[in-house]
Amino acid sequence: MLGVRHHGPGSARAVAAALEAGRPKAVLIEGPPEADGLVGLAAEEGMRPPVALLAHAVDDPGRAAFWPMAEFSPEWVAIRWALGHGAEVRFVDLPAAHTLAAPEPAPEPAAEEDGAGRGPRVDPVAELARAAGYEDAERWWEDAVELRGAADPFAPFEALAEAMGALREAYGHGGHPRDLVREAHMRLQLRAARKEFGGDIAVVCGAWHVPALRRATTVTADRALLKGLPKVRTELTWVPWTHRRLARRSGYGAGIDAPGWYAHLFTAPDRPLERWMTKVAGLLRAEDLAVSSAHVIEAVRLADTLAAMRGRPSAGLGETTDAVRAVMCDGSDVPLDLVRDRLVVGDVLGAVPDGAPAVPLQRDLARLQRGLRLKPEAGRRDLELDLRKENDAARSRLLHRLRLLGVDWGAPAPGRASTGTFRESWRLRWEPELHVQVAEAGVWGTTVEAAATARAEARAGAARELAALTALAEQCLLAGLTEALPVVLGALADRAALDADVAHLAQALPALARSLRYGDVRATDTTALREVAAGLAERVCVGLPPACAGLDPDAAAEMRGHLDGVHAAIALLPADPADPAAPALAERWAGVLRRLAERERVPGVLRGRAARLLLDEGRLGEDEAARLMGLALSPGTAPADAAAWIEGFVGGASGGGLLLVHDERLLALIDGWLGSVPAGAFTDVLPLLRRTFSAYEPGVRRTLGELVARGPAAGGPARTLATAPGFATALDRERADGVLPLLHLILGTPGTEAPA
Repeated sequence: MLGVRHHGPGSARAVAAALEAGRPKAVLIEGPPEADGLVGLAAEEGMRPPVALLAHAVDDPGRAAFWPMAEFSPEWVAIRWALGHGAEVRFVDLPAAHTLAAPEPAPEPAAEEDGAGRGPRVDPVAELARAAGYEDAERWWEDAVELRGAADPFAPFEALAEAMGALREAYGHGGHPRDLVREAHMRLQLRAARKEFGGDIAVVCGAWHVPALRRATTVTADRALLKGLPKVRTELTWVPWTHRRLARRSGYGAGIDAPGWYAHLFTAPDRPLERWMTKVAGLLRAEDLAVSSAHVIEAVRLADTLAAMRGRPSAGLGETTDAVRAVMCDGSDVPLDLVRDRLVVGDVLGAVPDGAPAVPLQRDLARLQRGLRLKPEAGRRDLELDLRKENDAARSRLLHRLRLLGVDWGAPAPGRASTGTFRESWRLRWEPELHVQVAEAGVWGTTVEAAATARAEARAGAARELAALTALAEQCLLAGLTEALPVVLGALADRAALDADVAHLAQALPALARSLRYGDVRATDTTALREVAAGLAERVCVGLPPACAGLDPDAAAEMRGHLDGVHAAIALLPADPADPAAPALAERWAGVLRRLAERERVPGVLRGRAARLLLDEGRLGEDEAARLMGLALSPGTAPADAAAWIEGFVGGASGGGLLLVHDERLLALIDGWLGSVPAGAFTDVLPLLRRTFSAYEPGVRRTLGELVARGPAAGGPARTLATAPGFATALDRERADGVLPLLHLILGTPGTEAPA
């Protein structure tokens, strides 16, 4: 009975020594028996740990479980030894068919017989560490197992089994009632192996289970515990794993704090401390930090000294970390965090041979990855794509198709907006659970393209919101799903015809505009999409003015977002040379904005925003803008509504601050209105004004302050266009033309010579 701690390098070395000394005919390993047929793959050249056994339900691939194994895992060492010595290898844990059928803990059977209450879950290593006087369970395990050797290869297992026996007597199943069912199955498998191989058997399992496997029970009692367990049809395979995933304590992680350190301890042939410090020095040098061989020597000495002072058998991870911080990092945790991330944990990604079972979709994905030279990597990778290049465009289509299938291998890089340019930025990181997502997506088809097409068509039929359909149409264009696009557009047209909510229509239009722009770059036929977008834009133009009347402040703020989105979308919509009405859409939208800017029933924030959009497009003269502002800020307008108009006109990140800096008349109008606001209403409008002007850049706010500071003294009459210092009532063309000679000189263009 070789009781181990999963993923412990000390346990792995001890298992190798015990197997070499005992040379059993059969090795029984804690794991799902359905994987017996996959054991032989562990000996193939293409298999490189860390890897994991993946089991998933055939009818529900999302119901899955992993059994991770690293190079330093005792189970992996036992498999490799058995395959190398011609011994039989079998997994003896509860079948995955039962494990996946009942993910929740089963009711506690035989609790009275075991003498244990339910209570909280017990961590055996933590309990043993506490009994030994250690506060840190990992440190105790290092001292007791990882950093010690033994002359007798079986002695460590006997000592650990004795300790676990005492814990089982005190805690029973330790809050893990399903362990009783698992152990019953393992005892049955052990009995069967004894009949076949006699006593020449080695059992490699968690040390917690050893006392239960040695218990004298009857076959009838064990079978009774297994009777009536639910069962599902399952499939198993090997999948690559990562050190970083081993270090996670949630999800599919194994809860190992330092897999990179453990791998080093297991693989270093001699002088592990010196070799580790050399690795650290190499990493820091690669980051342009000054680390010499003298630093390595001093760090080794300090780690050994700390281990002696702390009474440890040799330097562990705590001592090496303290030494690296003091000697190589000058006491800083910044480079030390890099060491922890790159070495203590690491981004090692395993590999499995091509012959491992896989769903057809996984095989097609692997083929595409090889063809596009897009290798899965455990570390984060930033990828820049130029859609004008065939290979980059194909990479883009693959990543978008995977996202549509829910396989989030790549995500658009933050800060890069998809506005129809020919470049895309992606951030890639391959996580082991993506294999589960691929298995789940396999129900939609056997190839990535077919599965994404089927998934898009299914989503189009199930969508109930217009915005969801427009987003789906955009995804189909990005993914190059030409077969799915007609289905999606048909559903989109039907939904748009039935949806009378202008807010929904306005929310849907920007995605369509982006889709059209991407369609142009990717050479996709977007005729049908252009027709849908044009019809949607026409309906927005008709329905928006009445929808904006009589809104409360919250609804008006939401509608302002829709207004901006529609304005940007109409600017993006490409003109159709075959459609003589295409140029009229922009004119019609300008008419909508003008009606919004002039209607009194429209909230101030929308009137101000419409006026600003017209001004920026050159469809509203400066005099007209000043007139509209004067009306909005007239004494008859409620201060709150006037402040809202200012927020719509110059608020947010719309460049309103620069507009006021360069248009003195508008600034004078706002300044004059602000000075005339009654004291009782000033406190009501102040928060809105602060929000408006606080969004400006510091330099813009400072310039505005300087312009206003040049005004009349406090308490004087309100500033007017004629009395505002530094302001003029009209453009001085003679002064403006004075800069032309200098500009011609700078630009090297023909013109009047610059004055001396």
